[in-house]
Amino acid sequence: MSHPSPLSVRRRREATGRPPGPARAPRRAALVGAALAVTLLAAGCGEDDGGPDGADGDAAARAPRAELLHKVPSPAAKVRNAAGTMGMWTTDKHFVKADLGKIVGYPLDGGQAAWTVRLGGELCWSTPEATEDGMVAVLFKDPKDAAKGCTRVGLVDLNRGRLRWQREGKEDGSAQMFDEVTIGAGTVAAGGTSGTAGWTLGGRPLWAPEYERTCGVRGYAGEGDGLVAVRDCGSTDHPRLKVQTLDPRSRTAKSAFPLPAGTEYVHVVSVRPLVLAVDDGKAQGGSGVSEFLSVDDSGARGRLRGRIDAKGGKYGKYTADCPSSEITGCKQLAVDPKAGLLHLATEKPVGSGSDAENSLVSFDLKTGAAKGTVEGTEAGELIPMGLDGSGKVLAYQKSDMFDERGGGVRRLDPAGGTKKQLLQNASETYKVESDMEIGENRYRYAEGRLYLGADEITSPSAGSKAPPLAAVFGRAG
Repeated sequence: MSHPSPLSVRRRREATGRPPGPARAPRRAALVGAALAVTLLAAGCGEDDGGPDGADGDAAARAPRAELLHKVPSPAAKVRNAAGTMGMWTTDKHFVKADLGKIVGYPLDGGQAAWTVRLGGELCWSTPEATEDGMVAVLFKDPKDAAKGCTRVGLVDLNRGRLRWQREGKEDGSAQMFDEVTIGAGTVAAGGTSGTAGWTLGGRPLWAPEYERTCGVRGYAGEGDGLVAVRDCGSTDHPRLKVQTLDPRSRTAKSAFPLPAGTEYVHVVSVRPLVLAVDDGKAQGGSGVSEFLSVDDSGARGRLRGRIDAKGGKYGKYTADCPSSEITGCKQLAVDPKAGLLHLATEKPVGSGSDAENSLVSFDLKTGAAKGTVEGTEAGELIPMGLDGSGKVLAYQKSDMFDERGGGVRRLDPAGGTKKQLLQNASETYKVESDMEIGENRYRYAEGRLYLGADEITSPSAGSKAPPLAAVFGRAG
C-alpha cells in the first residue's frame, strides 16, 4: 500500500488560517480575517492573570518580561522546495536544534555552539521527546547518495553530544527507505511504505525489512516501556487498520484493536495510555482528525474506553493537528496519563459572547466526557504544548501581528477553570515570532525560557530574508 511520505505531505500543506469566531472589536476582526499559519509548540511557570479577560493587559504587565536572547540563523545553503530540520530538545545544560545535515547543542540561553553532531545527509524525521537518559532517534538521507531517500537511522546522545550509531535496514542488499522512526521499550523502530526495521538501543539489529503480503505495518509509535504498531489489512482504496501493542523482542501482539470501518488514517497520540486520533476522510478544518479514541490494551483484544468527536460537537472543532500520513506527528494537544485526561484547544471560544481567541477543553479518557474548560484570552490564541510537574496544561500564546505584541506562555488549570501568565515576550519580538509562526514549527518551554524552532527550511524569495532557524526568549540577566 503506497502513501505519500510525511515530508512531502508537509511540503504540500498550505498554511491554514483560524476560522472566524464571534463578532469582535475591529482590530480583532482584521487579525482573525488574515490568513495565519498553524503553530506548533511545548512549555512553563508564573503570575496570576488577575481575574477575567478584561484584566489580561494588567496580567501581562505583571508577568515576567522576556526578551529575545538569541537567534540561530537559517542555513545559508540554497534548498529546492524545502529541507528537513525537524527536532528541538533541551537538557539540563543545552538547548539542542536540528539543522541542515547536523544537530547542534547550544547553551540554554543560546550563543556559541557547544557541540555539533554531523549527519551529512538531510534530516527526515526525529523523535519529539528524548528518553530519560537523553537519547533521540533520527532518520536522515545517505550523505553520499541522497537520491536513495531517507535510509539512515541513528541514535543521538543529547547529553554527550554524539551520534552513538547509525544503521540502514537492508533487503536483498539494498537499503530501504523509511518515513518515521520512534523509540519505545528499549527499541528503535523505523517504518514506512518500503518496510520496517528495528534495533536495540545499543544498535543490534532486531528485525530487517521484509515484504508483508497481508496486514503490512504502516509504522510504529513508542513511549517509555511501550511500543505499538499500526497495520493495514485492507487495500489502497479500502484500508482496514488495526493498532497492536507489541512485545518488542518477538514483535508478537500482546493486544490488538481494530479501527472502525471507514477509517482512512490513524495517528498514535499516546502509547501509555493508548490514545488514537482517527481520520475517516470527513474531518474539516485541516486537522486530519475526525475523532479521538481511548483504548484499553490490557487484554488480547483492545477495548474502546471513550471517544471524543473532533468534527464539531458541543464545543465545536479543535486545533489539534495530525498530518494525514504520519503515525506519530500529532501536535497542539496534551495527554495527562496520571489524571486520565486529553486536553484540546478549541477553534472558537466556548463562552457565549466571549472576546477570547479560543478555549481549552479537558476530556476524561475513560468516558470521553468533558471534565472542565478554561477560557482563553483575547491577547492571542492559546495552543497546548504539554504539562508541568503538577499536571497543569502549558500553552503558548501566539504573538499579535496587528497590535505588534509578543507572544507568551500560560499555565491552564482545567479543574479550576483558571489560567496564569508565565512569560510575556516583549513587543519588540513580535516580528520574529510572527515570521516563525508560518510553516512547520514547534515550541518548547524549559526553566523560564521559550524556544521556537523550524521543522523545515526553504530558500527565501528574491528580496526577502529567511526567518531564523530557532529563537530563544527569556529574562535577560
